[in-house]
Amino acid sequence: MKRKWEERLKNVDELASRYKRKPLCPVYRPQLSKPWEPCSVWKLFRRQAQAFNYAKTCKEDVHVFALEMNTEDGQRYYLVTTYTEFWFYYNKEQKTNLMHCYEVIPEKAVCKLYFDLEFYKPVNPEADGKKMIAKLIELVSKKLEELYGVKCSVEDVLNLDSSTDEKFSHHLIFLLYKTAFKDNIHVGNFVKTVLQPALVLTENKADALILEEGADSAASQSSKATVEIDGTVVNLGAAKEASGKWQSNMHKTLENGKLQQKENLDLSFLVVNDKEGGKQLVIDLGVYTKNRNFRLYKSSKAGKHATLKIAEDNKFVPKPQKNISVEEQYFLSSLVCNIRSRPFMLSEIQVHLFLFCLSLSNL
Repeated sequence: MKRKWEERLKNVDELASRYKRKPLCPVYRPQLSKPWEPCSVWKLFRRQAQAFNYAKTCKEDVHVFALEMNTEDGQRYYLVTTYTEFWFYYNKEQKTNLMHCYEVIPEKAVCKLYFDLEFYKPVNPEADGKKMIAKLIELVSKKLEELYGVKCSVEDVLNLDSSTDEKFSHHLIFLLYKTAFKDNIHVGNFVKTVLQPALVLTENKADALILEEGADSAASQSSKATVEIDGTVVNLGAAKEASGKWQSNMHKTLENGKLQQKENLDLSFLVVNDKEGGKQLVIDLGVYTKNRNFRLYKSSKAGKHATLKIAEDNKFVPKPQKNISVEEQYFLSSLVCNIRSRPFMLSEIQVHLFLFCLSLSNL
């Protein structure tokens, strides 16, 4: 009897030692403790479609996250939960199974303007990433005001950094006041329209194809694009009148079209060398696809150690909110689809109206 008891104790000690070396997920509680936090939803799926289907059945405000495993095939699982609950476990010190996480940007979901910038440092020894970002924010802010009447400054842009000695890598998320894009396809079409002048400097066939497809897609959708404002579906012409500055801005654009073309900004700062000796845009144009997985703040890629953190040159500071820590506010701000209040939604139809008016001014 004594020997069996000693063997059982030994087995328990071995199991305890094993779990210390390779701990399981944090113990899952049936409900978060604070009264203002939501009821628990925490469901894992092997397929993204299954996760979206389940999310549609939930009464809670849930979202889909992708979890990348440290395996050779890079297997991903899809988690359905709320922002609050995800952050509760994600922010733990020993988040062994939540180290490589991505926000899944759903198809047709209203979202923020965002950018993914990267280049390899060894083949770009003179490239200054900080200056690139500053110039890009200035360029995009100018275009946002020209096309939409939306004001933006560097203080409205969250700058995340996961650079290494070999690679420059940043994410930029624009937190525009009560303004968002209809979905990330519209975001992509806006970005591609702004970057068209830089394309001729790259001679990059892949980027050229992406830009061409974006232009075709925008043109095909421009005649039927609508937005919802205060629960009413209206066309973009009416929506722009509601925005306040669209008519006056378009009038100024028509008057100054030729001048603006002559003063076309030099976008060579957006062009870098690739590893094959060619040229490419510093901005990844492939991140504007449906159901895109976009890496989260504080996460690294599987097999890598560089996490996305607040960049040294970041100027965005979230406003204090009750019951939310500063770290959680940065996390919530970094989420592309976290649109807290009903925004005015932007569509690529305005971009094409702008380009059409420029072409008329040259006649």
